[in-house]
Amino acid sequence: MTAEEPVGDGLLVVDKPAGWTSHDVVGRVRRLCRTRRVGHAGTLDPMATGVLVLGVNRGTKLLTFLVGHDKGYAATVRLGRSTVTDDAEGEVTGGADASGLTEERVLRAVAALRGEIQQVPSAVSAIKVDGRRSYARVRSGEDVQLAPRAVTVGRFEVLAVRRPGDTGPDGATVPDGVLDLDAEVDVSSGTYVRALARDLGADLGVGGHLTALRRTRVGGLTLEHAVTLEELDPERGPGPTAYLVPLADAAAAALPVRRLEEPEARALGHGQRIASSEPGRSGPVAAVGPDGTLVAILDESGAQARAHVVLAPAGGRVE
Repeated sequence: MTAEEPVGDGLLVVDKPAGWTSHDVVGRVRRLCRTRRVGHAGTLDPMATGVLVLGVNRGTKLLTFLVGHDKGYAATVRLGRSTVTDDAEGEVTGGADASGLTEERVLRAVAALRGEIQQVPSAVSAIKVDGRRSYARVRSGEDVQLAPRAVTVGRFEVLAVRRPGDTGPDGATVPDGVLDLDAEVDVSSGTYVRALARDLGADLGVGGHLTALRRTRVGGLTLEHAVTLEELDPERGPGPTAYLVPLADAAAAALPVRRLEEPEARALGHGQRIASSEPGRSGPVAAVGPDGTLVAILDESGAQARAHVVLAPAGGRVE
């Protein structure tokens, strides 16, 4: 990409590095793409790495429909210590020797956290309490109690149990008194994996927190789609244009697709409604024109399809 070449519309799937906030990544991509119109579909904590989906230019209009998708993670849970943040970045607040826990007992407790559960979000989440972020209240010394919410844990699978003296993937040795669990989880939007670690430790009576987290998937967008910030830098890699996922491809990876006839595409482009292809269908639908252009995101819950957002005006392409 040359300095003068404009960046188009679409999504960028970034492999977020550790130590960066999601806002840091958005700021960097804004500079690389030379546009203010960049946003993300779901925050990752600074400690976490992995899939961060960014919308660029008109791609930001898709983010609303991606935020609610289920997500996949690879995580490491440390049993035996609790922290104020429920992860490794917080001060240790308690715990008990976990080295005597049997694998059978751990797996039973893990199984109890699968399915539809009521979860109290981590107190240092970005949830607003009376207009202020919960994490800001905690850091100012307040005792914040958040209400539980219904979430779904579709998968919580323990891949390895490491005991004191064992070496982890990062080369570090597991300290005395704790157990480290390497796990893969699939969860609904709004689920806090560090709260799963906290609750697992609490259920076992030893305390627990998250020591590593890598997001592997947002809906149908996976690490296979993800690129590094270095690759997005035209001075160090191919640049953002090489990795921009076109709107139609991005929508098709995340939503059901309806193929439009030309008159239907033209009507939607003019702001008109068209007949639903599957009346009563729940969830948004990507409406793609005969030429492959993403025309709109539709609501087909009624007999007439209503556009949540129109992305291609009548007779015009956006990709």
